[in-house]
Amino acid sequence: MSSTPVTWFEIGSDRPDEAQRFYAELFGWSFEEQAGPGGSYRQTDAGGARGIGGAIRGTDSGADNYAIFYAQVVDVAESCRQAEKAGGTVVASPVTTPTGLTHARLRDPSGNLLGVFTPPAGG
Repeated sequence: MSSTPVTWFEIGSDRPDEAQRFYAELFGWSFEEQAGPGGSYRQTDAGGARGIGGAIRGTDSGADNYAIFYAQVVDVAESCRQAEKAGGTVVASPVTTPTGLTHARLRDPSGNLLGVFTPPAGG
């Protein structure tokens, strides 16, 4: 049994209104816009207690759209080192937000994007 749960997802879209409408109609998800730098970020609980949370991030027009899952880890920097040791690459180095969330993006050896994060202390 793994101790590294997948607890978050993110969908990047250059048409976030359309993406939000699609997932709301398909799965009944509701979204709430989160104020912050970097444009639109719309969070959803995506299934309540049985599902994982996630968000739609608005991207620049013409940017690549994506879907990514995030695994919750104890140490983001160590997870980046382990990913490289296992043949992956670090796409975005660890960053800590003002709220204390630390995250990074990785690419597995076959090219798939994934993320790792550590929540803020006490949250």
